[in-house]
Amino acid sequence: MQPSNGFDHEPNLDIILNNVVCTFSVRCHLNLRQIAMNGFNVEYHKSMAMLVMKLRQPRCTASIWSSGKITMTGSTTEDDAKKGARRCARIIQKLGFNAKFTNYRVVNVLATCTMPFAIKIAEFASAHPRIASYEPELHPGCTYKLRDTGATLKIFSTGSITVTGRSVAIIQAAIEAAYGLVYEYKKERRADDLQNYPIQERIKRRREARLLKEKQLQLGNKRKSINGTSKTSGHHPRKKLRKSRDDYEDDTGESDTEQPLHDEEADEFENFLEIKTEVDLDEDESGNEEQDFDSDVSHD
Repeated sequence: MQPSNGFDHEPNLDIILNNVVCTFSVRCHLNLRQIAMNGFNVEYHKSMAMLVMKLRQPRCTASIWSSGKITMTGSTTEDDAKKGARRCARIIQKLGFNAKFTNYRVVNVLATCTMPFAIKIAEFASAHPRIASYEPELHPGCTYKLRDTGATLKIFSTGSITVTGRSVAIIQAAIEAAYGLVYEYKKERRADDLQNYPIQERIKRRREARLLKEKQLQLGNKRKSINGTSKTSGHHPRKKLRKSRDDYEDDTGESDTEQPLHDEEADEFENFLEIKTEVDLDEDESGNEEQDFDSDVSHD
């Protein structure tokens, strides 16, 4: 949107529609319990005597009363609001009610816009004492109501303006009028304040910040991996290296196959056999003596 206020430069202002509220009537009594039992994506609030129905396409929410009055919220365009209202009426009609789509109208539109400069709202409020209301202890914004269009402005020092009006055309006219009002009280914005920039600049800066953060994370992961490999390159005390059987035989020079004994080992082995045979003979003689003693005792 380009405001045509006779200024030397006409900046492009992005108006973002956040919510479009509309109402309509189906001209019949509605049984909310029946709709809650047979409908889908509904929530029945018995204490408030109201039924909430949510639609996915278009994305909006319907508040239904038993009198037949329905309020649609959550749409971002007037076309989506009307499409959602007609779809809600058709759903109620398919549930067995004699519903008719009547008395449709848009009652409120909420939009936001960011000026390309910051605003001195204290001086702005003092210059318009009867129309502007500024209470910094209660709210950081300055409330200003346009008499000709009936729109209400919430002006912030960062340059952001929130507008509420009855239609999108009124919102656009209010933004054009607001630009001429606050232009006299502009000031330089802070370079590090992200919220002060227009929507396109905000998206660009957020993308750059996200890419920088991802690069920092990747660099940190690489450093961690390098430090981990350097630490694990040495011998870990808990890790035991397993050797194969062939490696063990190669290192020790031993194997399971019998090898010939040397002369000293052969002499020790012969001495061991002689001692063992003498011990066996002594045991045999003692056993024979015991047998002879037992036989003598039996004869007596």
